[in-house]
Amino acid sequence: MNLDLQTYFTNELQGITSGEELCASLQTTSPTSIRVNPNKITQTLSLEQVAWCEQGYYLPQRPKFTLDPAFHAGAYYVQEASSMFLEQIVKPLAVRPLKVLDLCAAPGGKSTQLISLMQRGSVLVANEVIQSRAQILSENLIKWGKSNCVVTNNDPKDFGFLEGFFDIVAVDAPCSGEGMFRKDPAAIGEWSETHVDLCSKRQTRILYDIWNCVAPGGTLIYSTCTFNQKENEDVIANFLQQTGAECKHIPLQKEWNVVEHEKNGAVCYRFFPHKVQGEGFCVSVIQKLAGKEFEPPRKQAQSKAISIIPQKNRLHYSNLVNDESVVYERHAGIIWSFSKEYRKFLLDIFAHCRVVHAGIPLVETIGHKLNPLPGLAFASSFNQTILPKYEIDLPIALRYFKKEALTLENLPSKGWIHLVYKGISIGFVKNIGNRANNPYPAAWAIKMNLQEELMWSVVNMPM
Repeated sequence: MNLDLQTYFTNELQGITSGEELCASLQTTSPTSIRVNPNKITQTLSLEQVAWCEQGYYLPQRPKFTLDPAFHAGAYYVQEASSMFLEQIVKPLAVRPLKVLDLCAAPGGKSTQLISLMQRGSVLVANEVIQSRAQILSENLIKWGKSNCVVTNNDPKDFGFLEGFFDIVAVDAPCSGEGMFRKDPAAIGEWSETHVDLCSKRQTRILYDIWNCVAPGGTLIYSTCTFNQKENEDVIANFLQQTGAECKHIPLQKEWNVVEHEKNGAVCYRFFPHKVQGEGFCVSVIQKLAGKEFEPPRKQAQSKAISIIPQKNRLHYSNLVNDESVVYERHAGIIWSFSKEYRKFLLDIFAHCRVVHAGIPLVETIGHKLNPLPGLAFASSFNQTILPKYEIDLPIALRYFKKEALTLENLPSKGWIHLVYKGISIGFVKNIGNRANNPYPAAWAIKMNLQEELMWSVVNMPM
């Protein structure tokens, strides 16, 4: 460890934790943790649980996640354990339907956790400003399988039309990344105090750009994966002073070893790798005490980007999912479903934002034929009685996700077949007799060689 950096941590974290112990911990191996999708894995795994997250588990070693079909099917998310603390903040609030914005959402760890915690009747907007990362976010949320989600690719200031709308806004702010030094030692060489200063200015701008979108009485969750106070307590303290907001305290259990630190009214919850089984993380919970209530637009927004399917025609698609959804056409012949409670919101956000996707892609229509899309198989609301089901083994499941044509024995019929691995819905193939055509998206397909000796699955581990 660079001596200057050790001195920096010792000075920066004086009165909070030991800089020397922190630097020593960065030489140790990072733990590997996952958070399961409760709609796809309902059993309790026989693994060490993350103390502050009901669905979080530690793995004894880091496997090749690419070689697990359950990973590709959205049955779990590989997420750093410290960041799973979001559950302790959101779960007490999720006693009613919520409108939530995850502002800096890619690649999707917090978004998939948020949407799993939210009650029926809620809606999540998951935003990412970088287009390529927004596509990854979109893939992960489609695989997670919830229809009450919109993925956008916008700057924070673009959400100004939703003043006072969101009950919760999560800002996992771009930061200097000191908390990732153990996972990415090369980042140490890129770190500088100048970069820390630049990050703190950017973080402050983001908070001010999005603050008006928080509803009166609503919550802003600010987090970073860095240790210094300039990007944490100092950013929050200044923001509280300027806005009149206040920090909320989150109940902790002593055995978690999470450090609560308060400075000038800013209350931060800090995770240090020498104290917890996780990486560096800092989170603060800010409550908006006053502000303007959201006023729905007087005139319904119109967007040429989508076309809502009339209710009488919706019956053509009603047996695909087991819920009451709005059905709409995004591109010619591609049919999506979205949470019915937010039909007007769907139109409004398409009119104002760059929408990557909204809801669940169901089918592609070609004439009178309906070709199921992979997103339908991943949907938690998918009506699994509509197509013949075929259970496949581990190697074939991975060949499906590699987008190979499959030869399957004793298929129940010709036409579309629903593939299942260990009870988890993974996709569709079209049986044409001598082979089964594979429509899995090329952009999502496995690129690495399928080494049989490294194949595994979390659902094969003891439950």
